[in-house]
Amino acid sequence: MTREHKTCIIIDDEPIAIRIIKEHLAAFDSLQCMDGFTNPVKAMEFLSTQRVDLIFLDINMPGISGIELLKTLQYKPAIIFTTAYREYAVDAFELDALDYLVKPISFERFARAVNKFLNLTTTGNEPPELSDDKKYIILKSDKKKYKVTFRDIEFIESLDNYIQVHTRQKGKLVCYETLSSIEQQLPGDDFLRIHRSFIINVHHIKAFTASYIEIGNIKLTIGRNYKEEVMKRLS
Repeated sequence: MTREHKTCIIIDDEPIAIRIIKEHLAAFDSLQCMDGFTNPVKAMEFLSTQRVDLIFLDINMPGISGIELLKTLQYKPAIIFTTAYREYAVDAFELDALDYLVKPISFERFARAVNKFLNLTTTGNEPPELSDDKKYIILKSDKKKYKVTFRDIEFIESLDNYIQVHTRQKGKLVCYETLSSIEQQLPGDDFLRIHRSFIINVHHIKAFTASYIEIGNIKLTIGRNYKEEVMKRLS
């Protein structure tokens, strides 16, 4: 299937960063770069009259940050943040950013982000809306069956042959099940294995470092064997 044409702009106060992204974009015939802006205010003026499908957006810029700029938009194009700072990743994903690229951006990593955008937006390739029976899981705990939405689950902890599911609405549910078996029932876009004993819901992350993830007031250790994949996913 031929991909339909998509448009994008680049907003970054560093001209060299814009040049590199444009060079990377040259490999994608289906994505047209309409302009690159070093001045975020000029970019906002452009976006007030023009619509684009995708914005490559820096975060630290003079006058207004990329996150502040995004909040001013009347419509929401797809956003791929491009920044030298890892610590804004949580804020970025809370704004439903499509991806978060840390400079210097390799072409391989850039291509993954662009292909993700193209696969999500090309006609015929949109992910299907989850039906109601796919938005929750049935958990057996304390001789009862609980209908728990994926959104309600904060994290899941392994207790040998049991698991403890930490939820916002129903508290802690202890289930006779293994972490590996429950992992297979969870949507991969929303949940992430960070340790042999922990699976987290990425939407409930408050903060993270290379060593642990904070959900609410709890710090969960990132296992050594999971660290590379976790950092790749979050950063």
